[in-house]
Amino acid sequence: MTEKNKKGHLFIISAPSGAGKSTLITKLLNSNLGKKYYLSISHTTRPVRPGEQHGVHYYFTTLDNFENLITQDEFLEYAEVFGNYYGTSKRIIREKLDQGINILLDIDWQGARNVRKQFPEAISIFILPPSIEELKQRLLNRKTDSLDVIERRMAKAENEMAHHSEYDYEILNDNLEHAYEQFIKILESYTKS
Repeated sequence: MTEKNKKGHLFIISAPSGAGKSTLITKLLNSNLGKKYYLSISHTTRPVRPGEQHGVHYYFTTLDNFENLITQDEFLEYAEVFGNYYGTSKRIIREKLDQGINILLDIDWQGARNVRKQFPEAISIFILPPSIEELKQRLLNRKTDSLDVIERRMAKAENEMAHHSEYDYEILNDNLEHAYEQFIKILESYTKS
C-alpha cells in the first residue's frame, strides 16, 4: 500500500470522569505530534458550557434532531449519559480514516464495544485513576459539577473501571508526565512514519 493510500488508525480512549483522559488528549493535540491526530467531535444534546463552541468541542443539537440521526443510522455509537445523548458520526470517522488521518475517539466502554464490532482493528486505551478517593478529589477540584452530579459520576466510575480489562492498553494516571509518556508511546507505536 502506498503512503498516499494508507488508512488512518482509530484509537479508542476511555476513562471515568476525572481520570485525566481529556488532559492527556489536550496535551497531545497541543504538542508537535498533535498534527498527526484528529479528535473526533461528538454530537450531544447537553447544554453548551461556558467557553465551549459548536463544531469545536461538540456538535450541539436538539433531542429531536439527535433522534432523527439515530433513525437514519448516522451514528457509529451513541449513548445517554446523565440525561443527555452523545454520538459519533459514522460518516466523518470513515472519511477521515480513508484520508489516512489518525482518529482519537473519546468514548465510554459501551461505545467502545460498539465501535470494535464495526472496526475490530481499532486500538483501545483505558485511563485509570490512582484510586477512587483521588478520582473524587479531582472531580471536586474541577468545580464544574454539583455535588449531586459528582456522586452520580462516582457511582458510574466504578462500573466503568470494571471494564478496563476489555481494552488493549491500560494507563494508570498517578503521575501526569509518566502517563503522557505511556500514552505517546502507545500511539506512536502505530503511527510513527
